[in-house]
Amino acid sequence: MGLTGGKVRQSCQLMWRGMKTCPRVYVLGIGMSALWGAATVAISQAIGWATSSIMVPAMAGDLAAQGRIWQAGVVVFAVAVVLALGVWGRRVWAGWGYVNVGARHRSNLSDAYLRLPMSWHRSHSTGQLLAHASADVDAATGVFNPMPFALGVVVMLIGALIALVMSDVWLAVAAFIVLPLMVLANVVFQRYMTPAVTRAQKLRATVADAAHESFEAALIVKSLGTADREEATFAAAADDLRAANTRVGNVQAVFNPVLDTLPPIGTLLVVVVGVWRLTYGHIDAGDVVGAAYLFTMMAIPVRSFGWVLGELPRSLVGYHRIAAVVDAPNALAPGTALLPQQPRGLAVDLTDVSLEVPGHGGPGQSGPGEAAPGEAAPITLLRDISLQISPGETLAVVGPTGSGKTTLVSLLARLSDPTRGTVRLDGVDLSTLAAGEIPAQVACVTQHTFIFEDTVRGNVTLMEPAVCPWSDDDVWEALRLARVDEVVRAMPDGLDARLGERGANLSGGQRQRLAIARALIRQPRLLILDDATSAVDARVEQEILRGLATHATVVIIAYRMSSVALADRVAHVDRGRIVDIGTHSELLKRDTGYREIAEAYVAEARRRADEEAAA
Repeated sequence: MGLTGGKVRQSCQLMWRGMKTCPRVYVLGIGMSALWGAATVAISQAIGWATSSIMVPAMAGDLAAQGRIWQAGVVVFAVAVVLALGVWGRRVWAGWGYVNVGARHRSNLSDAYLRLPMSWHRSHSTGQLLAHASADVDAATGVFNPMPFALGVVVMLIGALIALVMSDVWLAVAAFIVLPLMVLANVVFQRYMTPAVTRAQKLRATVADAAHESFEAALIVKSLGTADREEATFAAAADDLRAANTRVGNVQAVFNPVLDTLPPIGTLLVVVVGVWRLTYGHIDAGDVVGAAYLFTMMAIPVRSFGWVLGELPRSLVGYHRIAAVVDAPNALAPGTALLPQQPRGLAVDLTDVSLEVPGHGGPGQSGPGEAAPGEAAPITLLRDISLQISPGETLAVVGPTGSGKTTLVSLLARLSDPTRGTVRLDGVDLSTLAAGEIPAQVACVTQHTFIFEDTVRGNVTLMEPAVCPWSDDDVWEALRLARVDEVVRAMPDGLDARLGERGANLSGGQRQRLAIARALIRQPRLLILDDATSAVDARVEQEILRGLATHATVVIIAYRMSSVALADRVAHVDRGRIVDIGTHSELLKRDTGYREIAEAYVAEARRRADEEAAA
């Protein structure tokens, strides 16, 4: 989507690409605008003809001219009907094109948001993303509202120039002398307007970000009494935006009167020159009236060029901000390989896997990578991981906070790619898999679940009922395996019960179990539970783990020894490495670090049990 060249070239590219999104609409819109322009010239000629041939002789007492007054009315009325038809068509098709261009931008942004990896989303705030889809789209499409009008006016200007030259060259010179002045004024206008609009667009995103963060943290703000702090933060961002918008308004306040004054000055020049030429008998009264009327009618159309030129700086800024998202490279580009279809769990194989991320804050960050002078060294999250998981096996991943557990399991769902090494599922490199292969056979449930403001059925299937491949029986079975079916049966509307914003009608544990049901209904061959039962009591958690489909390979991050003991094997992770791997009992005997973690988990479980008993 990127634009190239200078401002003029970029402006032309912007308008051309917009028109290409719906060429028929813009052909009709510009065509109807051209019809309106031609009719405007025609009606000025009709008025001039009527003035010279009928009105002046009739007022002088010519009886024949007085009898032909109705002819002037018919001609003017006919041209006026064509003029009205042009206005109607121009506005309808221009509006349609404007809406279509905006819809295309939002569609492109939506596709990009879905395509880009989680690492990209983590580095771009939600407020910024919302601003791209709202304020930036509005800015990028602003030029397309007056554009058909302005392009159609070209026909009117050409026709007007021909008509005025045929009447009198000096009239034509007087009429069109203001056009270069308008172009010059708009060039200067853009030079001041572009930086002002750029800053305003960026600050709109900042305000949206501040508002969104406050809404998301409403519980924390209310419970900790930090409303004043949030209000001050938002007020500061809003004040900056107000100042930026005021700057935009000041620029417009200076240039808009200039641009609005030039057409009337042109009309005045036409009248003065016309009277001078009429005095010496070079033209007649009809020529002066027709030329004055024509330029009066041209005032708003000529101003449409000013509207287009005035919107172009803002549209270019909005378009560039959208293009930066749409053209962002996908670090996780899909391949073309397919996973073999097997009625069993996926085999997992990690070979010499390491993962590094760019360092922040300056040189000296931890990590083995060498940094260039003045750059931060990369941070190593995983180092030399080799791990094989057999089909249908359940593996528990255990380690202290920050040891790399979540980073490790995220590689299996390709939420990120390793810096070095290879991750294979059933012998196929994840980086070569076609789009849709991983979501079809791998399901990942995290600790922080998201519940949509939808029904239970909609939250489990994430599909419209008309296209859903699963029956209600399938939904109930998934809910049963997740041990949340009794909760849903107790709701008045069952599967049709609406859960409120972010699942407000459910407890934390119920939301987690619903998320597990969402994964299980897809019958994944690899199921990843990243602390996905932290809010579920121990008894229900063990029931869920025992009831998981036997054909799936399961990888769990758990903090309860009772759950870890259910796994076939346990991987002890510390500082981005796999320290040891074996059964729970084996690690208790030979791995001191694992034994300390297990004792800490047991102590924490007892503490929570005592608190629950006391309550």
